[in-house]
Amino acid sequence: MTGSWLRRLWRLSTGRFGLVVAAVVVATALIAWVWTPFDPQHVDIAARWQGPGWPHLLGTDGSGRDILSLLMRGAGTTVFVAVGAALIATVVGIALASLGALAARWVRESVAVLVDILIAFPVLLIALMISAIWGRSLWVVIWAVGIGFGVNIARVTRPELRRVLHSDFVLAGRASGLTPAQNLYRHLLPNVAPVFIVQLSWGMAVAVLAEAGLSYLGVGAPVTQPSWGLLLAELQQFLTVHPLSVLWPGLAITLTVLGLNLLGDALREATDPTLSRRDDGARMPQPEVVA
Repeated sequence: MTGSWLRRLWRLSTGRFGLVVAAVVVATALIAWVWTPFDPQHVDIAARWQGPGWPHLLGTDGSGRDILSLLMRGAGTTVFVAVGAALIATVVGIALASLGALAARWVRESVAVLVDILIAFPVLLIALMISAIWGRSLWVVIWAVGIGFGVNIARVTRPELRRVLHSDFVLAGRASGLTPAQNLYRHLLPNVAPVFIVQLSWGMAVAVLAEAGLSYLGVGAPVTQPSWGLLLAELQQFLTVHPLSVLWPGLAITLTVLGLNLLGDALREATDPTLSRRDDGARMPQPEVVA
């Protein structure tokens, strides 16, 4: 089953694009962990504002730092925030969705009210409020996006859990003596896993955009942490003089967010049998309506 929807995902052009973008960002982050062309924090006044060329393939900034090295190290920050937010969103989403679907009636109603209240607050607003108290930190972004998107996941998956809860195989498992926790682990969560995966892909895109936006505003990554948002904020001050330098961090943020969003759309199509494609890439034929 898993291999089937993975093949369908790869056949979709949006799926291929999203997977390639995600793979490139992760590979860049791993490589930058052990090697970059130059020290990202090395200041070389003699090399300031050089255009793309050798040895600075993407040029340098106003301090003579290599932009390619800064982008590579910033990819590690992006992956760290995206994965951290996804893990927190998974825990929060599963916990709230499970309580909202399986607990006693008063607990389900309380969780529904709590989710409705929390979902009214935008993720960026939550992060701004937390950073005003705790100061600028990547953990502020991770927790804000993780909790905010975990609530969204709970809202989407709770009805799915309620639907699967009344399926024959779940009732059979309950009759065979499985506890609610065992039923949740064996039957319920695997059947809503595609919904979780799709939502997490979109959540990671939100995390990347939130980190870049908050760092750009000066309340995200600390100044000692290479970040695409910080780099964009520093370079945009010289947009009219050195416009090409601003292109690279902006392009990295745009492609990453676009790739993750398209990957989420492709995952939704690949895991939904009503939207899936045949092996030859054609749409499933619609049944003919006979008058």
